[in-house]
Amino acid sequence: MELKEMSVEEIMERRSAIAEEINAPEADLDALEAEARSLNEELETRKAAEEQRQNIRDAVASGAGEVIAEIKEERNETPMTDMEIRSSEAYIDAFAKYIKTGNDDECRSLLTENNVSGTVAVPAFVEEMVRTAWENDEILSRVRKTYFRGNHKVMFERSGDEAIVHSEGSSAISEENLLLGIVELKPETIKKVVSFSTEAETMGGRAFVEYIYDEVIKRITLKAVKEGIGDIVSASASHSGSAVGIPVSKVAPSVVAIPGAACNLSDEARNIVVIMNPLTKKEFIDAQAAGSFNMDPFAGLPVLTTSALSAYSTLSENGVYAIVGDLDGLQFNYPEGDGVSIIYDNTTRKKEDIVEVLGRQYVAHGVTAPGRFVKLTKPAAAT
Repeated sequence: MELKEMSVEEIMERRSAIAEEINAPEADLDALEAEARSLNEELETRKAAEEQRQNIRDAVASGAGEVIAEIKEERNETPMTDMEIRSSEAYIDAFAKYIKTGNDDECRSLLTENNVSGTVAVPAFVEEMVRTAWENDEILSRVRKTYFRGNHKVMFERSGDEAIVHSEGSSAISEENLLLGIVELKPETIKKVVSFSTEAETMGGRAFVEYIYDEVIKRITLKAVKEGIGDIVSASASHSGSAVGIPVSKVAPSVVAIPGAACNLSDEARNIVVIMNPLTKKEFIDAQAAGSFNMDPFAGLPVLTTSALSAYSTLSENGVYAIVGDLDGLQFNYPEGDGVSIIYDNTTRKKEDIVEVLGRQYVAHGVTAPGRFVKLTKPAAAT
């Protein structure tokens, strides 16, 4: 049925149906979102037309002269979508006021009727800032991102028989010996308090929002990296029923340490990288120079440096100083979307002329695929 032929009741029923359909694993979220926006826009158009009709009726009822008017439904002028509204300077200015005062009335008045409750939507450019922060980070840009509601369970194969060739007419194949495990990703909130001078409050709408969110997003992104690396570091060497095991290569930095560790990866590890502290990278380069080896100690693999791993020189025996693997085996799940929300506090430290901003992101993370990583650990000191 064409949208313009649907009654208001039918449109409302379809909106309710979409709210259920988005939870289906096979749901086409882009298509459902586009349809929901079209339904909302049609309701807004009809609402505006009915208000115009009522104004004319009221004028006639109050005896306001002889009314000769043409009622035109401006259907050719498409109302602004939520995304267009959230990209407007008017909305950005209203959002800046909301951050400073906590009053969201102006923001909600600019949005469509389906935003009368729940969290106030951030300006469109803030969403882009979050996305850009992820894409620019060498580690987070490679991990797997999902958006399942609540706790998310991921099944993995602990052990199993390989596939076999079955000739036509031959005996039935034996039942596979398969042992499975389940990793449950339970969301937690990453929080970071950032302090600013009260001079920040004098900034205009866009400049103020960008200044506040830029620092908060940066700090939360760094913490997300540290949490993900921590999942790999803390993993045991063997699989369990609820966790993926990661093998260990106990060897000092050398020209053969990385290639040797990579041999422990499965065939499913595709985009293999090396992760280590910048100071540890120097250990490998020194080992290459000391032996005058004409070979790459990193076996041609991209090296991603991060302070989330300790430098080799600072670690004790068995400390993890490097990771070799495919970051697609590390999963981040966002039950409520990957946005960052903030709480603005300009009263607690007002005597110091300090504003505090609490940034929050709700996320679950963990290693969900076997055979994707191997850890390099420090051996005992030579005697």
